[in-house]
Amino acid sequence: MNSLIRDAPLGQVIRWVTKKKYFKYPEEEADFLADQDPEKLLDKPIPDDKSEADTLPPDFVMVDWYGPDDPANPQNWTQTKKAFVGFIIFLYTFIVYAGSAIYVSSEEGVMEEFGVSTTASALGLSLYVLGYGVGPLFFSPLSEVPSIGRSPVYCITMFLFVIISIPLPLVHNFGGLLVLRFLQGFFGSPCLATGGATMQDIYSLLYLPFALSAWVTAAYCGPALGPLISGFAVSAMGWRWSLWEILWGAGPVFILMFLLLPETSTPTLLHQRARRLRKLIGSSHLKSQSEIVQAQLKPSAIIIDAIIKPIEITIKDPAILFVQVYTAIVYGIYYSFFEVFPLVYPPLYNFTLGTIGLVFLCVLVACLLAVAIYFAYLLYYLIPQLLRGVPKTQESRLVPALIGCFGPPIGLFLFGWTANRHIHWIVPTIGITIYGSSAFIVLQCVFVYVPMSYPAYAASLFAANDFFRSAMACGSILYARPMFLNLGIGKGVSLLGGLSTLGVIGIFVLYWYGAKLRAKSKFAIS
Repeated sequence: MNSLIRDAPLGQVIRWVTKKKYFKYPEEEADFLADQDPEKLLDKPIPDDKSEADTLPPDFVMVDWYGPDDPANPQNWTQTKKAFVGFIIFLYTFIVYAGSAIYVSSEEGVMEEFGVSTTASALGLSLYVLGYGVGPLFFSPLSEVPSIGRSPVYCITMFLFVIISIPLPLVHNFGGLLVLRFLQGFFGSPCLATGGATMQDIYSLLYLPFALSAWVTAAYCGPALGPLISGFAVSAMGWRWSLWEILWGAGPVFILMFLLLPETSTPTLLHQRARRLRKLIGSSHLKSQSEIVQAQLKPSAIIIDAIIKPIEITIKDPAILFVQVYTAIVYGIYYSFFEVFPLVYPPLYNFTLGTIGLVFLCVLVACLLAVAIYFAYLLYYLIPQLLRGVPKTQESRLVPALIGCFGPPIGLFLFGWTANRHIHWIVPTIGITIYGSSAFIVLQCVFVYVPMSYPAYAASLFAANDFFRSAMACGSILYARPMFLNLGIGKGVSLLGGLSTLGVIGIFVLYWYGAKLRAKSKFAIS
């Protein structure tokens, strides 16, 4: 518990205020060197290869973990501590994602108070989504800087998220409402790309898919449960109530993060250790690997790797181009539900504003079903084969997607053509459930495939993917209602189902020819 508080922002503040009198690290204890072998501690490591040797300065001493069981290494934390950190990231992600669609119940009230159109009122949702798509392009690279790390980025941006959430329910200007909603999404965005990186920090590759699935569940179910959280309250208390609920959810999560969310980035932890050892021993030659690499990077190179490189890879690499386009389409269709449900369930089945939110529970059911199927694949097929040493290509991670990719078009066609007052409401709702569960499985497979095939650019590619997905979702929120009104529910949803059908072809092409595409790519590993 002491190390958990010490490594959290609160502990770091206490250390700074008390001049490191409390919450000391082992290197700051008076008897630290007495417990260590100075020769071993200052032993100069041998580089693994010539390329690494060429990058190392002369007379350096590499600061690393003190051994394979070093308790400071996040990979060696207890399962309880790992689960607790994962739970905080889960809550953080859920609140930010729920904060997008929680506004849907307020759109009608916004239209009445400010005298704006349906499309204009939907900007409160679409700009929030755009904000949390743009944010990772800036915050994800910052979290990879060893001298900064993940925890400060999380806590500072979440603090600003909470601060912005205070005036938002009180605003009496439509333009101000839209600006604050964009900023709210922007400052809530680090959980999108960096949340997965935190899971990767603390879990081994063998069990990382389980942690990622739990994290993705928060991101997947957050928007779906938003209308349920706000629907009945807005009906009784007015449209501003949904915005207050964001503050009530975000405030406690920020306090929890500030008190108990430790740093998990290995480069940052070793950077801090090297700084403490330099002060202890009085030698400027003690360096962590990340410090050495960072010293050789120019600011322009960091910007290129963070923003320009993902765009270049997307354009030049067919596999990544498909992943970006397909996930953007899936995400755009998902957010179109928030515009099509009010056109289906109230007029056809007499649902109220509150009971529409109950329909979104089908997404939660879909997610739980998908997680059960995906976990069964991991536990009974993939992991046993990996433990037996059976060689697996990156494309083997796509096996569940080969079946799951048929679900989105099937679910959409079922929803679109059974949304009829003469057919029970459960039938189109089953269509949405099929779409939700199958899309979750496909996305989970793809999100594991990308970092395994493109490890050097994984963080930047995920940040770019967040932007592409959010940009598509932002657009779909605005075009969905006019499209459904002009084409009708059946034809409009069929158009989306047709786009999903193209994804079936892409998934199979990626599975069959992915290895050849990676062999030709200068960005991937074979």
